[in-house]
Amino acid sequence: MTESLCLPKLFKEMSPNFYDTTFVFQNLAIVLVRFIQTEVKHRLLKAALRTLRILSRDKKTLGALVTDSALLTLAKLAFLTTNDTCDDEEGELAEESLRKEAMKVLCNVVYNSTWAQERFSALSLMNGLVERISSSVNWSSPSSVQFYELRLMFLITALRPELNNQLQKIGGVSILTAALESTLEVKWKEPYECVLDPAAPPISPEASQRVIEILKILFNITYSNHRQEPGEDDAALYRHLVAILRLCLLRKCMMADDTDELQGHTVNLLTALPLQCLDVLLSVPLTPDSEQSQGVNMDCVHTLLLFMEHRLESGDKIKEKLTPILNLLTESCRAHRETRLYIRKHILPPLRDVSHKPEEGNTVKSRLIRLMTHLDTDLKHCAADLIFVLCKENVRRFVKYTGYGNAAGLLATRGLLGGQGVRNYNSSAQYSSDSDSDTEEYRQVRDRINPVTGRMEVQQPDPMEGMTEEEKEEEAKRLITLFSKLSRDDIIQPMGVDEEGKLVPLQGLGENPMTEDAKTETETDEGADKEHMD
Repeated sequence: MTESLCLPKLFKEMSPNFYDTTFVFQNLAIVLVRFIQTEVKHRLLKAALRTLRILSRDKKTLGALVTDSALLTLAKLAFLTTNDTCDDEEGELAEESLRKEAMKVLCNVVYNSTWAQERFSALSLMNGLVERISSSVNWSSPSSVQFYELRLMFLITALRPELNNQLQKIGGVSILTAALESTLEVKWKEPYECVLDPAAPPISPEASQRVIEILKILFNITYSNHRQEPGEDDAALYRHLVAILRLCLLRKCMMADDTDELQGHTVNLLTALPLQCLDVLLSVPLTPDSEQSQGVNMDCVHTLLLFMEHRLESGDKIKEKLTPILNLLTESCRAHRETRLYIRKHILPPLRDVSHKPEEGNTVKSRLIRLMTHLDTDLKHCAADLIFVLCKENVRRFVKYTGYGNAAGLLATRGLLGGQGVRNYNSSAQYSSDSDSDTEEYRQVRDRINPVTGRMEVQQPDPMEGMTEEEKEEEAKRLITLFSKLSRDDIIQPMGVDEEGKLVPLQGLGENPMTEDAKTETETDEGADKEHMD
């Protein structure tokens, strides 16, 4: 057995202080930080940085690395300080291995230390990082360090949101868009239309990882702009970006998992951009193989539908995987009639078979309706919103397709339980007045459909068949008494719908509220007096 395999035995023979690995690693980090600040040979420097990379994963050993001196030393080795930035591609590639190790250490330190995150901006390292990414855009062969530069920028923008404004002011969106364009080797056909070559090779794993990091950074610095009206220059920049994102949706990666991840982050970014700039996705001319709706190109919408179906089938992390795509499709359907018609054709085809509940089955519609009663409030509202918009936000049509039981959550939230007040809740969507024509199969069984379950129920025998009027009255009184007892014991709370279509306790509906017991007693007394008078 070699000596390197006997380290645990050696540790046992050392003093207690040496056996404390945290103490050993802390002191080792101090020594190595001092070591890399001296003039050392390339091979030794690389070994020291590799060791620091491993040590920097543990927050307990970060002490030596969370100082201005250590951060500036690592930044200098990574060429993040403006004085040490190299513009020569050959010289850059020669130092690539050292830069990569220094960047890895910086990523670990920034991720694990709040103090390092705060000092990153104060030491002007963000400017150096932006310059590095900007200068590498036009290189003939991208450096392997670029991924770690992008990863560091993602960590900073995610952990220190206040730096996003700074990044926007120095042209971060434009620089990152150029980096995205360069990585994908985009060729332009029109100002907002990229060339999509069916014979182009799939995106390599290295390129797809860089693209994903760029998309994550862009999301961090643009998500606050979604509801804002962009200026003319910003709108042009965002449309330029959306044209590239269309390419991200339609191109494939060498690995299927990379394709799914790339499309997922593309969807996230699309939800963060101003909605009026997304029309670029639909403005591409039709080709013989294009999906279309009323003459509008639906290739991107079709890809988004397939992406949503794939996410519906995956069972893990369902909320974070589904809410972005559901929100994107909902907003797109509100904004574009052609998109709504196309998606409705695929999700809500005309009703024919109503022998099953709407949530039963494996269709996209069934899966979405099941989500409408999900435990997660955000997820169920996203699913319900999409179907509601596909029904043109019409309560009757919404209940027809989902059943009142599934629809009640959204209707209660929006004050539409009574069916009134359609689209009086700040919806800016404009829908045509065309009617929802029923199929012949649906019309034949319409009167037998239970509006609560949304399906045709089997004819049930009348439970009061054969009972006299007196027996029916006694049964009604017994049920009233049982409900009153449940209400008094706070097991149930009788509710009603007010003028705004919202659920409120029954006592709050009348001007002079009475308890259920008082109402029952009053009605009983009035009935007795009437019988006595008769």
